[in-house]
Amino acid sequence: MGSDTFILIPGAGGRAWYWHLVAARLEQRGHEAVPVALPAADDTAGLPEYADAVIRVIGNREPRRVVLVAQSLAGFIAPLVCKQVPVASLVLVNAMIPKPGERPGEWWTNTRHDEAKREQNGRDGRSAEAPFDPFLEFFHDVPQPIIDAAWAQGEPRQSETVFGSPCTFEIWPAAATRVLSARDDRFSPAEFQRRVARERLGISGDEMCGGHLAALSQQDELTARLVTYATRQHDGAA
Repeated sequence: MGSDTFILIPGAGGRAWYWHLVAARLEQRGHEAVPVALPAADDTAGLPEYADAVIRVIGNREPRRVVLVAQSLAGFIAPLVCKQVPVASLVLVNAMIPKPGERPGEWWTNTRHDEAKREQNGRDGRSAEAPFDPFLEFFHDVPQPIIDAAWAQGEPRQSETVFGSPCTFEIWPAAATRVLSARDDRFSPAEFQRRVARERLGISGDEMCGGHLAALSQQDELTARLVTYATRQHDGAA
């Protein structure tokens, strides 16, 4: 059937490193995997500049073989990329799903994320208003050696500029879209993700094991899901 090219877009912080474990496994399966570095530290960069970084990486690759994979904040980047370059399919992983014209900074209130997060805090045995804790909410299921490797790089800088940048698309891309949520995501609860996907895309979505950083904690399952989605797309299966 041939290999696919997986363009792997990270979330806030913009580090291509986030995808390195999944990329290695995709390549072991005979596919091309290209993690993207975003201009997250650039105070002049908004969503268009983030999308441009992805488009440059895609280059002139065969559209029928390109699978765009968007993690978290990258859900706001994906439709802007698809406006300019054709791709075979789009996979949203624990992703923010925008409405046309919405800004990332507005998304939290518009989707009632705070309400879902308070409920999740209660399920986790924390105060409903507990402050954000990256270890408890992002790294709780990530193996310690990977946590050490992540923090050895230093804390990534994420400019606030992108959160005020409108996502200027009119309709959701025609590319086949999959929504994949991690059932143990403490930052963006799976039930909340499913609701947003239904309301905004009419998609119920799929679930897998793991937390918000599934590419660091469940790299084998995530890789298998991505390959399965691509295979089904080629086969014309739902």
